[in-house]
Amino acid sequence: MVSLFLLFAFSCARAGDGGQAAWPSFRGGPAQTGVARVALPRELALLWTYEADDAVESTAAIVGGTAYVGTNGGDLLALDLAGGGRKWTYKAKDSISASPGVAAGRVFVGDMGGTFHAVDAATGKGLWSFETDAQIISSANFADGRVLVGSYDFSLYCFDAAEGKLLWQFESDAQVHCSPCVAGADALIAGCDGLLRSIDVAGGKEKGNVTLGANMAASPAFDGGYVYLGTYGGTMMCIDPAGGKVVWDIQPVDGGAPFYGSAAVSGSRAVFAGRDQFVRCVDTGNGSERWRFFTRGEIDSSPVICGGDVFVGSGDGNLYRLGLEDGKEKWRFAAGSPITASPAIGEGRLVIGAGDGAVYCFGVKAAGSAAPAGE
Repeated sequence: MVSLFLLFAFSCARAGDGGQAAWPSFRGGPAQTGVARVALPRELALLWTYEADDAVESTAAIVGGTAYVGTNGGDLLALDLAGGGRKWTYKAKDSISASPGVAAGRVFVGDMGGTFHAVDAATGKGLWSFETDAQIISSANFADGRVLVGSYDFSLYCFDAAEGKLLWQFESDAQVHCSPCVAGADALIAGCDGLLRSIDVAGGKEKGNVTLGANMAASPAFDGGYVYLGTYGGTMMCIDPAGGKVVWDIQPVDGGAPFYGSAAVSGSRAVFAGRDQFVRCVDTGNGSERWRFFTRGEIDSSPVICGGDVFVGSGDGNLYRLGLEDGKEKWRFAAGSPITASPAIGEGRLVIGAGDGAVYCFGVKAAGSAAPAGE
């Protein structure tokens, strides 16, 4: 039976600008496919820019007309999605590079000091916190009233989202950098121990693992049957978690550079972006390359599929819009500073932060409105 928490969380994910779908967590949802559920206009306009005091590596969450994003200065910001004004600031104990996750009126995020925070989404008031033993880069994910997060203390944690009670702690063999992927009753993690592990969400017991042959920084993306991952060794992979095997693994002949960002998966296409400066689209069936696009900087930003387009930031300071079918550039925005955060697309907007502390919001410009400075 679907829990009341999930029903409420789902209604939050649908709330906002005209009832359009939100972006409540890193990669857009529990399966972390990086696919937006709302369309963006053909002509994309810069609607507002918010200047934070510190670099923004955190990927935003968009829920209920608010964009939530962390800064390297340790601020969790709630920004009005319509105009970019700051609603509130919550001060964490250390810098924030993880993406906030939003469910049931709460915002969840970990900091580099190892503290995991639960904050009231409306007011910014701290509700509960938990101290892990090392930094948290992993973003929060949700399953049946529970919130999951990884830590560099080698552990995956599961809490009761409402009260903050620790329900279980699973200890792996190395740092858990990735954000846990929820695949049915399982949480999937791929970490620095070179394994893709399936953990039972209900009890925290390991159900199986697959050897990947390399360390992982990227988070798993689950399309309902298979998991897609780029490794730190520069290999793109498709894994069958139920069968416990690697379906295919492809290393580009001119590649070998690490994949730090996570894959986006839709239908027969998986999109990877790596530190070799390329965005690649491959066939999900056999890993064959459909197209590639070269940027002029390393890519740590995770691509997002939105309709027939792919959005991704680059270390060259540009946000790109590419055709999903052919990889051709349709549009770019020059932020002027490296972009390592990933696009968040929800409620008719795209929000992304940059290394100079600017947070940008794109969408449809209202008729007769003036262009913002710098557009």
